[in-house]
Amino acid sequence: MTATMIDGKAFAAGLRARVAEGAARIFAEAGRRPGLAVVLVGDDPASSVYVRSKGKATVAAGMESFEHRLPASTGEAELLALVAQLNADPAVDGILVQLPLPKHIDERAVITSIDPEKDVDGFHPVNAGRLATGLEGFVPCTPYGCLMLIKDQLGDLAGRDAVVIGRSNIVGKPMAQLLIRESCTVTVAHSRTHDLPDVVRRADIVVAAVGRPAMVKPDWVKPGATLIDVGINRTDAGLVGDIDPACAEVAGAMTPVPGGVGPMTIACLLRNTLVSASRRLGVAYAI
Repeated sequence: MTATMIDGKAFAAGLRARVAEGAARIFAEAGRRPGLAVVLVGDDPASSVYVRSKGKATVAAGMESFEHRLPASTGEAELLALVAQLNADPAVDGILVQLPLPKHIDERAVITSIDPEKDVDGFHPVNAGRLATGLEGFVPCTPYGCLMLIKDQLGDLAGRDAVVIGRSNIVGKPMAQLLIRESCTVTVAHSRTHDLPDVVRRADIVVAAVGRPAMVKPDWVKPGATLIDVGINRTDAGLVGDIDPACAEVAGAMTPVPGGVGPMTIACLLRNTLVSASRRLGVAYAI
């Protein structure tokens, strides 16, 4: 068996095209474009590249990009004041503060200061609570993108066994909640899970988001399983995921690294921004 490679790049391109259609409709009906504000504190190289990519993608989708680059010495009060300004700005539909922040700034304080209705990253406790209780809200972009790829591959997920490796607030926990919402039987595993290979071996769906290069081995995988690799690990050999590429000999389908989950994150960020603008401007557009 050789796994089908799930083309996240192509799926994301299609999603971004649909977002652009929605943005054009909002502009035609409301007279302004959806607006996404991205805040970067400091000069972390990876974050800088990511912010630049988000800006380009936002403009390409027919949206307004508001980029705020602040020095690493920026104080917490100054950053909170900027967030308050963006919360009040009617031209801004989505706010994203790029993580990680410098150590002298409390990330939790900043995240909770964002208006939940503009929290297109889906990290605010209000949106986390909405997801956990089945209410409508913004979902973190990476797990939402993973779910889209899984459903595109498998269709109805009801009754399937799923294992999420990783328990972060950004990926692991919301991913588990999304799969529960799809009526999967979900196990949240992590590096301290006893007999992790045996746990993974039972799963029809595996989402690996633990940050350990090639941790999931072929003998961990149930034949025919769908594997979603969220890991992006920089090694001497280049970028590798959390799933050993050799698992393709056992799995039914899996995402490559790069070109799998990565492109979906920005596409889902644009999608969330479009949804926010649609709600705030009263222009009906489902995506």
